[in-house]
Amino acid sequence: MTPARAPLKPLDIALTELLAQVNTLSGIEEISTFDADGRVLAQNRLSSLHVPPQDNSAMDGYAVRCADVGAVGTVLSVSQRIPAGSVGTALQAGTVARIFTGASIPEGADAVVMQEECEVLSDANTEKGMNQIRVNAVPKSGQWIRRAGEDVALGAVVLQQGERLTPASLGLAASIGLATLPVVRRPKVALFSTGDELVMPGDIAPQNMPAGSIYNSNRFFLRALLQRLGCEVTDMGIVPDNLDATKAALSRAAEGHDLILTSGGVSVGEEDHIKPAVQALGELNLWQIAIKPGKPFAYGKIHKTVRPEPVEGSVEASTLRQAQDRPSSARTGDSCHFIGLPGNPVSSFVTFLLLVRPFLLKLQGIQDVDHITTKSIAVRADFTWAKADKRREFLRVKRNAAGGLDLFANQSSGVLTSTVWGDGLVNNPPGQTIAIGDMVQLVSFAELLS
Repeated sequence: MTPARAPLKPLDIALTELLAQVNTLSGIEEISTFDADGRVLAQNRLSSLHVPPQDNSAMDGYAVRCADVGAVGTVLSVSQRIPAGSVGTALQAGTVARIFTGASIPEGADAVVMQEECEVLSDANTEKGMNQIRVNAVPKSGQWIRRAGEDVALGAVVLQQGERLTPASLGLAASIGLATLPVVRRPKVALFSTGDELVMPGDIAPQNMPAGSIYNSNRFFLRALLQRLGCEVTDMGIVPDNLDATKAALSRAAEGHDLILTSGGVSVGEEDHIKPAVQALGELNLWQIAIKPGKPFAYGKIHKTVRPEPVEGSVEASTLRQAQDRPSSARTGDSCHFIGLPGNPVSSFVTFLLLVRPFLLKLQGIQDVDHITTKSIAVRADFTWAKADKRREFLRVKRNAAGGLDLFANQSSGVLTSTVWGDGLVNNPPGQTIAIGDMVQLVSFAELLS
């Protein structure tokens, strides 16, 4: 009797189990702050100064002593001029200082009056040759003054370990004098596709394509997605549909890489060799999940050997073959992560965004990644979806001018056009139909591709 097939694993459970396999990569690189966008910070960065370093003016105007301006129309002499980058002298009673945005507040001043609220008077009758101004507003103590350390305090943790750096992060790092930043090294990913039907663009012209052949689109978007996430990608091309070739490719890919990512060959057909190849070389921990598109998703590990490849025909070669024939638990050495994606392009694209992306982020040291599939927003559906599925569905949709969502007409897992046309996925629970006007959960491509 054929054993009953195990039920498909729900996405949330699969993602939790997947992330539980991940430890942050070892190895830290010190790189220029200019080049750190998108990298993950490996250590906390503390500020060695206040930002701003001194109290400074938030406006072009006049630094005053509030006690000297008791009423609208008070006339005071301008005793000094303080541009940004200069330090004035102590402000004497009965005078003001002409001051510019970013300039240090002189000792004794406790407010800044913007220049639009002041009137410059003729200096013909002023004493000591100083200009005078009429202050047309009564200031409040502290107005238009940026206090020392109000942005960053001395000793504060400014950037935290595990933070994915953004352009704003780089500006903040520069503001505390950090010319370089320690970051987690880039993940090394081996990428290959399986399938005798696959052809590379440029190798064969469209009009000369053999019957049954298709261009390998997955290889292009997967490589781009990996590079967006900061990975160093080794493109291993297309592997034929046979078990020995698949095992050989996996063995080669395991050396010197942190992750092997494949596309195709993870279903249950006679020409799908990924599952037995992974089981022969390591272990398979996750197989098929309850989502549509994307059910044929696999995770496992390929065990690496610690000794170099022996010469064919030697005693060492015979010993190695015997070791390879033994169960994986008897093998020595560390392991390389393996993730197998479906061959259908939309399935491959969606499972990468929902599962591979958080996996790679955590591999680089980001801990708070399990929200990716649940960080949805409620948006009105301007379409119907009458046929509920047992699996959790991710429907390709696009926002319309009325603020609702339109559905791409063809939701097949082979229609890559839908991912270009759409701007997100409706996260639709199992067994759920959708009527016009229903509020549905949208996960935007903009977030998943960031």
